Amino acid sequence: MECVLGVVGRDFAVVAADTSAVQSILVHKTDEDKVMVLDSHKLMGASGEPGDRVQFTEYIQKNLHLYQFRNTTPLSTAATANFTRGELATALRKNPYMVNVILGGYDKDVGASLYYIDYIATLHKIDKGAFGYGSYFCLSLMDKLYHPDMTVEEAVDLVDKCIKEIRLRLVVAPQNFVIKIVDKDGAREYARRELVGDNASASAGAAATTVAA
Repeated sequence: MECVLGVVGRDFAVVAADTSAVQSILVHKTDEDKVMVLDSHKLMGASGEPGDRVQFTEYIQKNLHLYQFRNTTPLSTAATANFTRGELATALRKNPYMVNVILGGYDKDVGASLYYIDYIATLHKIDKGAFGYGSYFCLSLMDKLYHPDMTVEEAVDLVDKCIKEIRLRLVVAPQNFVIKIVDKDGAREYARRELVGDNASASAGAAATTVAA
C-alpha cells in the first residue's frame, strides 16, 4: 500500500512518500525513508519491491556521484531522468527492477522540475503526480487544487490534503509520511507527518469499530 507523490511549485519541487516497510500482511517498520537525496539538488521518491527499490535508488545515487567526480560537474535533472530511464529500459530486457520513481530537482538555468518514471521505463515530465494505491485519491485532488505558481506552503498543504485522504479512504493505509523539498538552497527534509500515541490508537479503534459494524 505504498504512496509516493510529487508537486512542482514556483521555484521548488516537493516529493513525499509513506514510511512503511510492508510484506504481505506484516508491517516491519514505520520509519523507512523512500525519498532519497541523490545529490545537493535532486530527490528521488521510489515505490516498489523493497529490495529493488533500495538497490536501484542507491545505484542511481552512486552513479551520479561518480559522474560528478569524473567530470567536476553534476548531471542536470533532465539528464538524470534520462539516465534513470535508460537503466530501467536496459534492465527490462534482462532482470527488471520493479520500481516506480518520481524524480524532483532544481537547476540554476531551468528551475524546478519533476519527472515520472515507471518500472517499464516510461518517462514523462510532469507538474504533479503520484504512484501507488494512494494515487487513486491524490490525482483527483491535485487536478482540482494544483496551480503552477504554488508557494511552498500551498504545495505542502496540498500534500497534507492527499495524506489525509489516503489515511481516511484507503483500507490498509500507511500512517506516517516524510515530505522533502528541493529548491535553490538544496534538497532537504521539510517535515514528517506521523500518527503517534492517542491519535494512532484512536484511528485503529475507529477502524476496528467500522469493521465490526
